[in-house]
Amino acid sequence: MNPEEPLFKRTIRSFVMRTGRMTPGQEKALNEQWPLYGIDADGTPLDFAQLFGRPAPVVLEIGFGMGDSLLDMALASPDKNFIGIEVHLPGVGRLMNRAHEAGATNLKVMKEDAVEILKKQVPDGSLAGVQIFFPDPWHKKKHNKRRIVQPEFVALLAQKMVPGAVLHLATDWENYAEHMMEVMTAAPDFNNTQGTGQFTAGRPAFRPETKFERRGHKLGHGVWDLLFERV
Repeated sequence: MNPEEPLFKRTIRSFVMRTGRMTPGQEKALNEQWPLYGIDADGTPLDFAQLFGRPAPVVLEIGFGMGDSLLDMALASPDKNFIGIEVHLPGVGRLMNRAHEAGATNLKVMKEDAVEILKKQVPDGSLAGVQIFFPDPWHKKKHNKRRIVQPEFVALLAQKMVPGAVLHLATDWENYAEHMMEVMTAAPDFNNTQGTGQFTAGRPAFRPETKFERRGHKLGHGVWDLLFERV
């Protein structure tokens, strides 16, 4: 099988399979560090305690990009286990390379469609948190249906999260922020920790600022964070 070809097929995707050019270091990490950090997307339900060698709360990040903020969060919270899902292989390689250099032991990665991974491999009621930072906004109205934050997807996340777990969303597109708020406010399994219709007052201290985000600030872009608790 071509490693860049997704194992699972979906009719409507919330992402574009961008291959990009991998650096030698990223390619080496993808090949050599996969046994240590990678989780195969084979449809087998995951046993998180066995996977990490310990029982601990599991936080899932969907679409970690180049992985810098995810690694920072994992290193800052050694009491938690983190799993990142990303289809962009250079980002997967970079994260594994940096994780190996940092000696991270509480981080694993997957490189397939997050929706299918959630359906087939993540046990119900097993996630202590989910974070989706700066997903593709699909800003053209005819493409809005491709946005990952949709009622059906949010219901799937609720099924996989434990009561009290927090879903953390962030975007730098105001229209998408409004869409996220509308979807989450209508979701019966979640409560807004900031109050009805409210975003956080600035970036939460526990979410590292990304290079992408800093560049956006220089261009005058706003950033909206949403924190919703699973009830």
